[in-house]
Formats: sequence, C-alpha cells, structure tokens
Amino acid sequence: MAVTEQNDGYRSLPLSGHVGFDSLPDQLVNKSIKQGFCFNILCIGETGIGKSTLIDSLFNTSFDDPASTHFQPNVRLRAQTYELQESNVRLKLTIVNTVGFGDQINKEDSYQPIVDYIDAQFEAYLQEELKIKRSLFSYHDTRIHACLYFISPTGHSLKTLDLLTMKSLDSKVNIIPIISKADSISKTELQKFKNKLMSELVSNDVQIYQFPTDDETVSQVNTVMNGHLPFAVVGSTEKVKIGDKMVRARQYPWGIVQVENENHCDFVKLREMLICTNMEDLREQTHARHYERYRRCRLEEMGFRDIGPENKPVSLQEAYEAKRHEFHLELQRKEEEMRKHFEQRVKEKETVLKEAEQEIQSKFDHLMLKHQEEKLKLEKKKKALEDDMAMFNKKKANAELLQAQALVSTPVSLKRDKDRKK
Repeated sequence: MAVTEQNDGYRSLPLSGHVGFDSLPDQLVNKSIKQGFCFNILCIGETGIGKSTLIDSLFNTSFDDPASTHFQPNVRLRAQTYELQESNVRLKLTIVNTVGFGDQINKEDSYQPIVDYIDAQFEAYLQEELKIKRSLFSYHDTRIHACLYFISPTGHSLKTLDLLTMKSLDSKVNIIPIISKADSISKTELQKFKNKLMSELVSNDVQIYQFPTDDETVSQVNTVMNGHLPFAVVGSTEKVKIGDKMVRARQYPWGIVQVENENHCDFVKLREMLICTNMEDLREQTHARHYERYRRCRLEEMGFRDIGPENKPVSLQEAYEAKRHEFHLELQRKEEEMRKHFEQRVKEKETVLKEAEQEIQSKFDHLMLKHQEEKLKLEKKKKALEDDMAMFNKKKANAELLQAQALVSTPVSLKRDKDRKK
C-alpha cells in the first residue's frame, strides 16, 4: 500500500476495498430531514405595499396575516411562525412583518425597532450558546435569515428612509431589495429604475445580499440573477383561468398580469433564488457572517480576547479568570466608594441632627424663659389680686359693722324724738 506525504502534515492513503463512510452524505440528509429546517423572513415596507400578498404567493398558501392600518403611533414587529411540509421535508417558517413602517410623520427612528429586534434574536441565541447545558439541537432559531426590503415603484430614486434603514441593517441581515407592484410602471421605466436604485446603493455603500458564485453548480445562474437585482415582483392571491389552467394573476381592464410569467415580472426568479437555490446559503451567511460579528462584539464587550497584551494566544479560561479578577477589583472599588459615601452621608446626617437638636434646645430654652417670665407676671397679678380682695373684705367688714351700729342706735333716737314732742 502506497503512502503519500502531504505538505500540511497529513498522509493520504488509498483503500483496498469498500469501507462505508461514503454514506455520510446520506446520513446527514436523513438526520436533517428528521430534524426539520427553520427559515425566518423579515418583510420591511410601507403599509399596503404588498408584503403579505407576496409571501402568500411565494409559498403558495394563505397565512391569514391581519391587515394593518396607516395610523400606527410607532413601528412594531409582528412575528408569526408556521409549520410547512413539502414531500417529506418539514419547514418551520417565521414571517416577521414591520407594522406601521413609514406611516409616521416623524420617520427619524423608524428603523430602530427593526435593529433592536434583530439584535434581540442574536442575543437570545448567544445566551443559549453560553449556557453550560446547551440545547441548540432543539432550540428554535429566530435569527433573521433573509430581509425582503419592499421598495415603492416610484420610478425616481430611493427614499431617505429606505437608504437609512438598509444602511443600518446591511451588517446585521441579508438584504434582498424588491420593487413591489412592478406592474404599475412600464418595462422601460422599470429597467431605468433598477439601474438608478443599484447606483444609489453602491454610491451610499449599502451592502445587499449577493447570490454566491463560488459553487460551480449554481455559479452561472447566480451570476445572471445578481444582474437582475433588485427583483421587480407582482403578487396575487387570486387565480385566473388562462387557456386550460388556473394561474395566479392580476386582472385589469387592459389585460392580465401573470405572477409566474417571467415576461411579466421577476417573481419566479425571486422564488428560485430565495427558496430553491440559496436558502441554505442564506442560513449559513446569517450564522457565519452576521451572527459571528455580533457574537464577537458582545464577547469583546464582556472582556474576552483571543490575543493578550503581548499578542499571545489567550485561552477562554484565562480570559474568564482575568475578567473575573477585574470584576472582583471593580466590585471592591465600588464597595469602598459606597462605604465612604455611606459614612459621609451618616456624618452629614449626624451634623444635621446635631444642628436640629441645638436649634430645638435653643427654642426650648427660649420658651422656658418666656414661661418663667409669664409665671412671674401671673404670680404678681395673683398677689395684687389677693391684696385687693383682702382690702375689699376689710372695707366690707367695716361697712357692715357701721351698718349694724347704725341699726342699733336708730330706735333710741326715735324714742327721744317722741318724748320731746309730748
């Protein structure tokens, strides 16, 4: 048996017979089919632009998404999850709709709830990943895999809100721009509009999702499809009979627009690229590109590094211990600050209490002094009143004595007067 040396240190050995590990792809397929797949789509666009209709058309079903009004006070995101099955493949599909997007007079922060929602899904996955006992196999992954950005068919240029929103999201999600209700403008205007949009996206450095061209099996078709971006689509839940078959279409007085007719719109191109060809790449890009960027930033915020101060590799345990020591020192510092602050507050309270006690004592002494003065005044008045009463009683006694004496002497005087008259 020949042995060949490889430059990378591995040896390549030929087999003399069948072993069986060529069945690994089949094993992976069977395992994936048994586990099922998940795919999450974020639809961004103004109310009434045709988001729900297009999703119904893409998956050939009716998701019964409730209609929204134009009178939402702010932007909120509504996520609905569905279980779909095609042949023996199960798909857990989550549709996230932006309710009220672009309806407010002040659109300055209309994109912020969308950014917060995407980050929240990344954070939930990161927290599950950081658990000691993880269950990623059964974890419902809610990270956004594809963002369908619906653009109004104005025929002019992108709105400021569209540019700001896509610029804020291009590092967090795979953006696929879509011109909705493309049957409202002519083909000549539509092509000019596409060129104008792509020129604006490039000049504003907005990174949209490019279908991968590194895989030889899909390289040619993806290269062609990248040239058709943004896709101009038409959606419809109604079916019209054309010839001998019923097709999804929109019927107008001047004619019929068939949804799945590539001469009428790019709906088939979008469905082929989004679902049939590149769904797995969208999932991989979400994990390997967008989530890994978020994860790296979050771990760096927590203090974890792969390389130390001297550009030497640092293990997770070392980084954890260093962060734990740093946290312990920070905790001690804060405890010391809190202790000093508490002591200072206690001293301030004691000073305030002493000042209050002194003020109360001063007021008490002042009141006691006034009380003594009032008491002395009352005693003087009482003594003067008693003297007046004694004097009054004495005068009263003298008066009564004189009155008694007068009563006794009155009969004798009367007798003398009578004797004189006789």
